[in-house]
Amino acid sequence: MSEQALHSSENFRAGRALGLDHRKVGMWLFIASEVMFFGGLIAAYLHYKYTLGFSESAELDVVLVGINTMVLLTSSFTVVSALSAIRQGRQGRFIVFLLLTILLGVAFLTGQAFEFGALYRHGITLTSSVFGSSFFTLTGFHGLHVTAGVVWAIVTLVRGLRGAFDRERNMGVEIFGLYWHFVDIVWIVLFTQIYLIA
Repeated sequence: MSEQALHSSENFRAGRALGLDHRKVGMWLFIASEVMFFGGLIAAYLHYKYTLGFSESAELDVVLVGINTMVLLTSSFTVVSALSAIRQGRQGRFIVFLLLTILLGVAFLTGQAFEFGALYRHGITLTSSVFGSSFFTLTGFHGLHVTAGVVWAIVTLVRGLRGAFDRERNMGVEIFGLYWHFVDIVWIVLFTQIYLIA
């Protein structure tokens, strides 16, 4: 074995010894890049908010979005429960909680679509004003991330039904959970900045 190959093999074993998984590290790096992406969008929104003033924000339905926020936060609990269930080898419970996660994700997206429709009826669109552009870009991109998460959850559910996960093999579920929790945390920040802080 060459010296380079031996060095790579030693690094791999060291990573395994530290409990590191390349898939999990990859997800953390992806999340770090997404933090910077959303950080830029949020910074732009706040810049326009405090320099121009967003009078249109009075049209936002805080109660509806508050309920929608609780729906999304509840889905984090179901993701944690799904991961805990599969780690305990409780396949049926895992499937139920993952299915609940999908339903809650779809419910959140439905509520967001309802909110977007109401704003459009009030004349607030992507091109109507700086507020419209900033709001729909920021919340729309988050909605796309939730949509991607729902699709990922469906794929994970199908794989689970086919026996891809069990007490020992569940890294795929954990990585999905990391992504889903990130999406939820981003929404807490958005909800606070857009709907709660005037």
